[in-house]
Amino acid sequence: MTPYDLVVIGAGTAGLVSAAGGASLGAKVALIERDKLGGDCLYHGCVPTKALVKSARVAHQIDHAEEYGIKSAGYEVDFPAVMARMRQVIQTAGVHDSPDRFRKLGVDVFEEEAQFVSPDEIAVDGRRLHTRSVIVATGSHSTTPPIDGIEEVGYLTHVEALRLNRLPSSLVVIGSGPIGCEFAQVFTRFGSKVTLLSSSPLPLPKEDPEIGEVLKQVLVADGVDFRSGFKAGEARMENGEKVLVAQNERGEKIEVRAEEILIAAGRAPTAGSLALENAGVVLEKTGLKVDEHLRTTAENVYAAGDITGKYLFTHVAEYQGRTALRNALFPVKSKADHRVVPWTTFTDPEVARVGLTEEQARREHGTVKVFRQPFSGVDRAITDGETTGFVKVVTDRRGKILGGHIIGPDAGNLIHEIVLAMRKNIPIGTLSTMIHVYPTLAQANQRAADNFYREKLFDARNQKAFSAFFGARRLLDKVKPLVRGRR
Repeated sequence: MTPYDLVVIGAGTAGLVSAAGGASLGAKVALIERDKLGGDCLYHGCVPTKALVKSARVAHQIDHAEEYGIKSAGYEVDFPAVMARMRQVIQTAGVHDSPDRFRKLGVDVFEEEAQFVSPDEIAVDGRRLHTRSVIVATGSHSTTPPIDGIEEVGYLTHVEALRLNRLPSSLVVIGSGPIGCEFAQVFTRFGSKVTLLSSSPLPLPKEDPEIGEVLKQVLVADGVDFRSGFKAGEARMENGEKVLVAQNERGEKIEVRAEEILIAAGRAPTAGSLALENAGVVLEKTGLKVDEHLRTTAENVYAAGDITGKYLFTHVAEYQGRTALRNALFPVKSKADHRVVPWTTFTDPEVARVGLTEEQARREHGTVKVFRQPFSGVDRAITDGETTGFVKVVTDRRGKILGGHIIGPDAGNLIHEIVLAMRKNIPIGTLSTMIHVYPTLAQANQRAADNFYREKLFDARNQKAFSAFFGARRLLDKVKPLVRGRR
């Protein structure tokens, strides 16, 4: 058999990008996937959950139609139809991820389990593939926290939740990260009675606390019972219901009852069946040990996506897949640059973030500046009736952007202006002087940046200088007629 230039293990976003890119360059590529091409994002993550978010938003808009002058006779959420639409979305989006498409690109696709025999030899489907380089892109999976009795009682992860065909009458969600918050809001808007159990005081504990505070208010207004500071420790069945016992740091206990339990409290790297030890590849708690080039502890084995444990986002997996591909095929190596990584939680309103929080920036840079703009002061948000939230930009003293945080309508799109500014070292003042279309939500970014100049203008020293300037000009205006008269 002719040796491969590249073997890619795992056909999620990172793996598909690597395999397609390698084939387009003329390399001989093998792609190995034990389940279905497309990975978690297509079947269990970004695509299906965003379809549910859209349906839940439509239901919410109908529920509030009278606020826009439209009388509604009421509505009913047809949950099976919602799930059928979600599956159709997966099918449509998955066309480009089919095995046949990749075979037409010249990729040898193996739909089986893979194991390392050595760093340059992979066992799959009763065969051994010899290769110059390998990219491991096997992703991550949900983990279950230690809760007594949870296995006997039974629970859902996001994977099982997406297979439901009947809406649970009640649901307790464990974990208030992005997955937990999105599912809690979606199922509440569909009509479930939802309790969100959070060990942290606010939802999205990794975000700026100001963001979490606003999101908490939104979730509660939607009907989510948010229980903060409690950690689940025990589960049991009682009278046909699932009962969770949770406790806070003060030892206070609560019991939460629901038809279903959804666990969204962590992820771990998926690599246990690869026989990594045969290749000399080290697996740490959060993922494969990689260097700045995404090379593992084996010289010819690279990694990309969730398996690296860096940032568990599809867009990062795509970026890493391209970087790992260049390094796996060519002698000149590229460094993976994770300095400016944005992400979005697709609640309603959305939460988007790039860079440092205000607290992180103060720890790292000392004195920082913070510029905010509430959507209640943005005309387009007012016309749309979506004024909840704000833009918050954190800079150093000179206006270099250190972090951007948005909670509000279309935040996932709005954040990219700040991302580009950070990436290209564009100061916040430039966002203010750039012409923005009126009326658009993007003006929230501009208005936040306007505060940079407003602060400068109202600085006491500048005010004194301006007063002196205008005073001198007024005096000159008085003198000019006298001079002309003498002539």
